[in-house]
Amino acid sequence: MGVALRDIIAEYKVPLGWEALPGIAAVDAHNALYQFLSIIRQPDGTPLMDTKGRVTSHLSGILFRNANFLERGIRPVYVFDGPPPDFKQKTIEERRNARAQAGERWEEALARGDTEEAYKQARSSSKVDRDVIETSKKLLSLMGIPCIDAPSEGEAQATYMVMHGDASYVVSQDYDTLLFGVPMLVRNLTISGKRKIHGRSVMLNPEKVALAEVLKGLGITRELLIQIAVLIGNDFNPGVKGIGPKTGLKLVKEGSFEKTMREKEPDFDPGPVIDFFLNPPVTSEYNLAWHPPDTVKIEEMLCGEYNFSVERVRKALEGIAGKAGQKTLDKWF
Repeated sequence: MGVALRDIIAEYKVPLGWEALPGIAAVDAHNALYQFLSIIRQPDGTPLMDTKGRVTSHLSGILFRNANFLERGIRPVYVFDGPPPDFKQKTIEERRNARAQAGERWEEALARGDTEEAYKQARSSSKVDRDVIETSKKLLSLMGIPCIDAPSEGEAQATYMVMHGDASYVVSQDYDTLLFGVPMLVRNLTISGKRKIHGRSVMLNPEKVALAEVLKGLGITRELLIQIAVLIGNDFNPGVKGIGPKTGLKLVKEGSFEKTMREKEPDFDPGPVIDFFLNPPVTSEYNLAWHPPDTVKIEEMLCGEYNFSVERVRKALEGIAGKAGQKTLDKWF
């Protein structure tokens, strides 16, 4: 998922304290939901479910993570993907197959009692399907949090909102957002805290990546950053075998991008992919309005329909109300 730019961007990631994050956060919805579904699981990888066997991990993530955001003065807006471009279909199919294979390996690991491997494979089997999207939008609406349907890629739409001053930054784990030109990317906001990565527990804290600092530090333009992404592979093309980010950086700074593509991938035209990053489909028709949470209907949905703990749900909602201090919720929102 995304583009593997970490090796050349690592030194430009700046740790952030929560006090630096108040403002409007344009959240890459599919990315956030995938994180919730991947992380919020039992030790053997089984996701949270209600008594009917319906997955509820994403609903738990939405409630408690957004309650935390709102308590800290962060106003989230969730931006959902629209129809993908035609050249993303191959990637989508590959991901679908990979999830299915991970699901099979998860069951095999469970059968032999390998809990650690089961958890790993279960995370890789996570999928954001229509039911996850519909129930997520319903809960977000009840929490008074706006949702936007992008014409195509959610990251592109979220970037547009930041570039036009309607949001402060984009929240996503993927570096693709930089390719679309976002001025400020904030990572780890939906997964902050102690997490198990590659078999060990680590503490993940929010961090920002400023596009201007990345380009200045690497000595390249955004167009050259996109060329690197084409060389190493991204959501829209598989890249050139054997070329990683450091080699890609070297090649584009030498002006060897076109020559390399002609020699290594003569049947591939990178033009449409580059143009999509530079000029993605976006819309200016959206409404950003936050409202007080409908506590009664949230309880009805989560507790009455999906078997959530009434006590935990009420505690999360009280936290949001507590942030308002002496103000009414209406004035706060």
